[in-house]
Amino acid sequence: MTATTPLRALALVCTLKPGSADSSTDLIAHQVLAELDGHGVVGSVVRVVDHDVKPGVEVDMGDGDQWPAIRAQLLDADILVLATPTWVGQHSSVAQRVFERLDAEISETGEDGNPHTFGKVAVIAVVGNEDGAHHISGIAAQVLGDTGFTVPAQGVTYWNGEAMHPTDFKDLDETPEGTASTTKVAAANAAHLARLLRDAKYPPSS
Repeated sequence: MTATTPLRALALVCTLKPGSADSSTDLIAHQVLAELDGHGVVGSVVRVVDHDVKPGVEVDMGDGDQWPAIRAQLLDADILVLATPTWVGQHSSVAQRVFERLDAEISETGEDGNPHTFGKVAVIAVVGNEDGAHHISGIAAQVLGDTGFTVPAQGVTYWNGEAMHPTDFKDLDETPEGTASTTKVAAANAAHLARLLRDAKYPPSS
């Protein structure tokens, strides 16, 4: 990989909705990828619920586990976009499954002793028509940092609608300026940091 090689981003969409069902989580993930595209980053999306990701904390749990294929895409990417809805004030069960599977990366190290995720940047996106985005992004940042990712300055974007109100992010006539501007900053900082880390790797730990 050279300095002129385009950066790559992978969005793991942790909606509970399978297939092509309209999803606010999918929408905000695509908005992050659109902003990243403006910085020369090539993006792709995996809707995790459509894949048989087994419970566990190993790289491959066997018996048809589809996490290894998702992990291969993750390791090929420079930027991870972790997008989750809010349910009862928490991240989705699908996001929790991703967090648990990422735990394996702590012990998956290269010749330098560092996890393969070192040097990869993570952006967090949260949507929901209730409070919880700060709580969820705090948990996600902790998990992603522990498993080797680097979250940039203001690397979280979110939208929370009115509590106990049926309107979802995908139902809005337009994205609120606050969310749009936050997404723009998160993407710009993620692309900037990913380029820095590609050119100047973390020091070896062994």
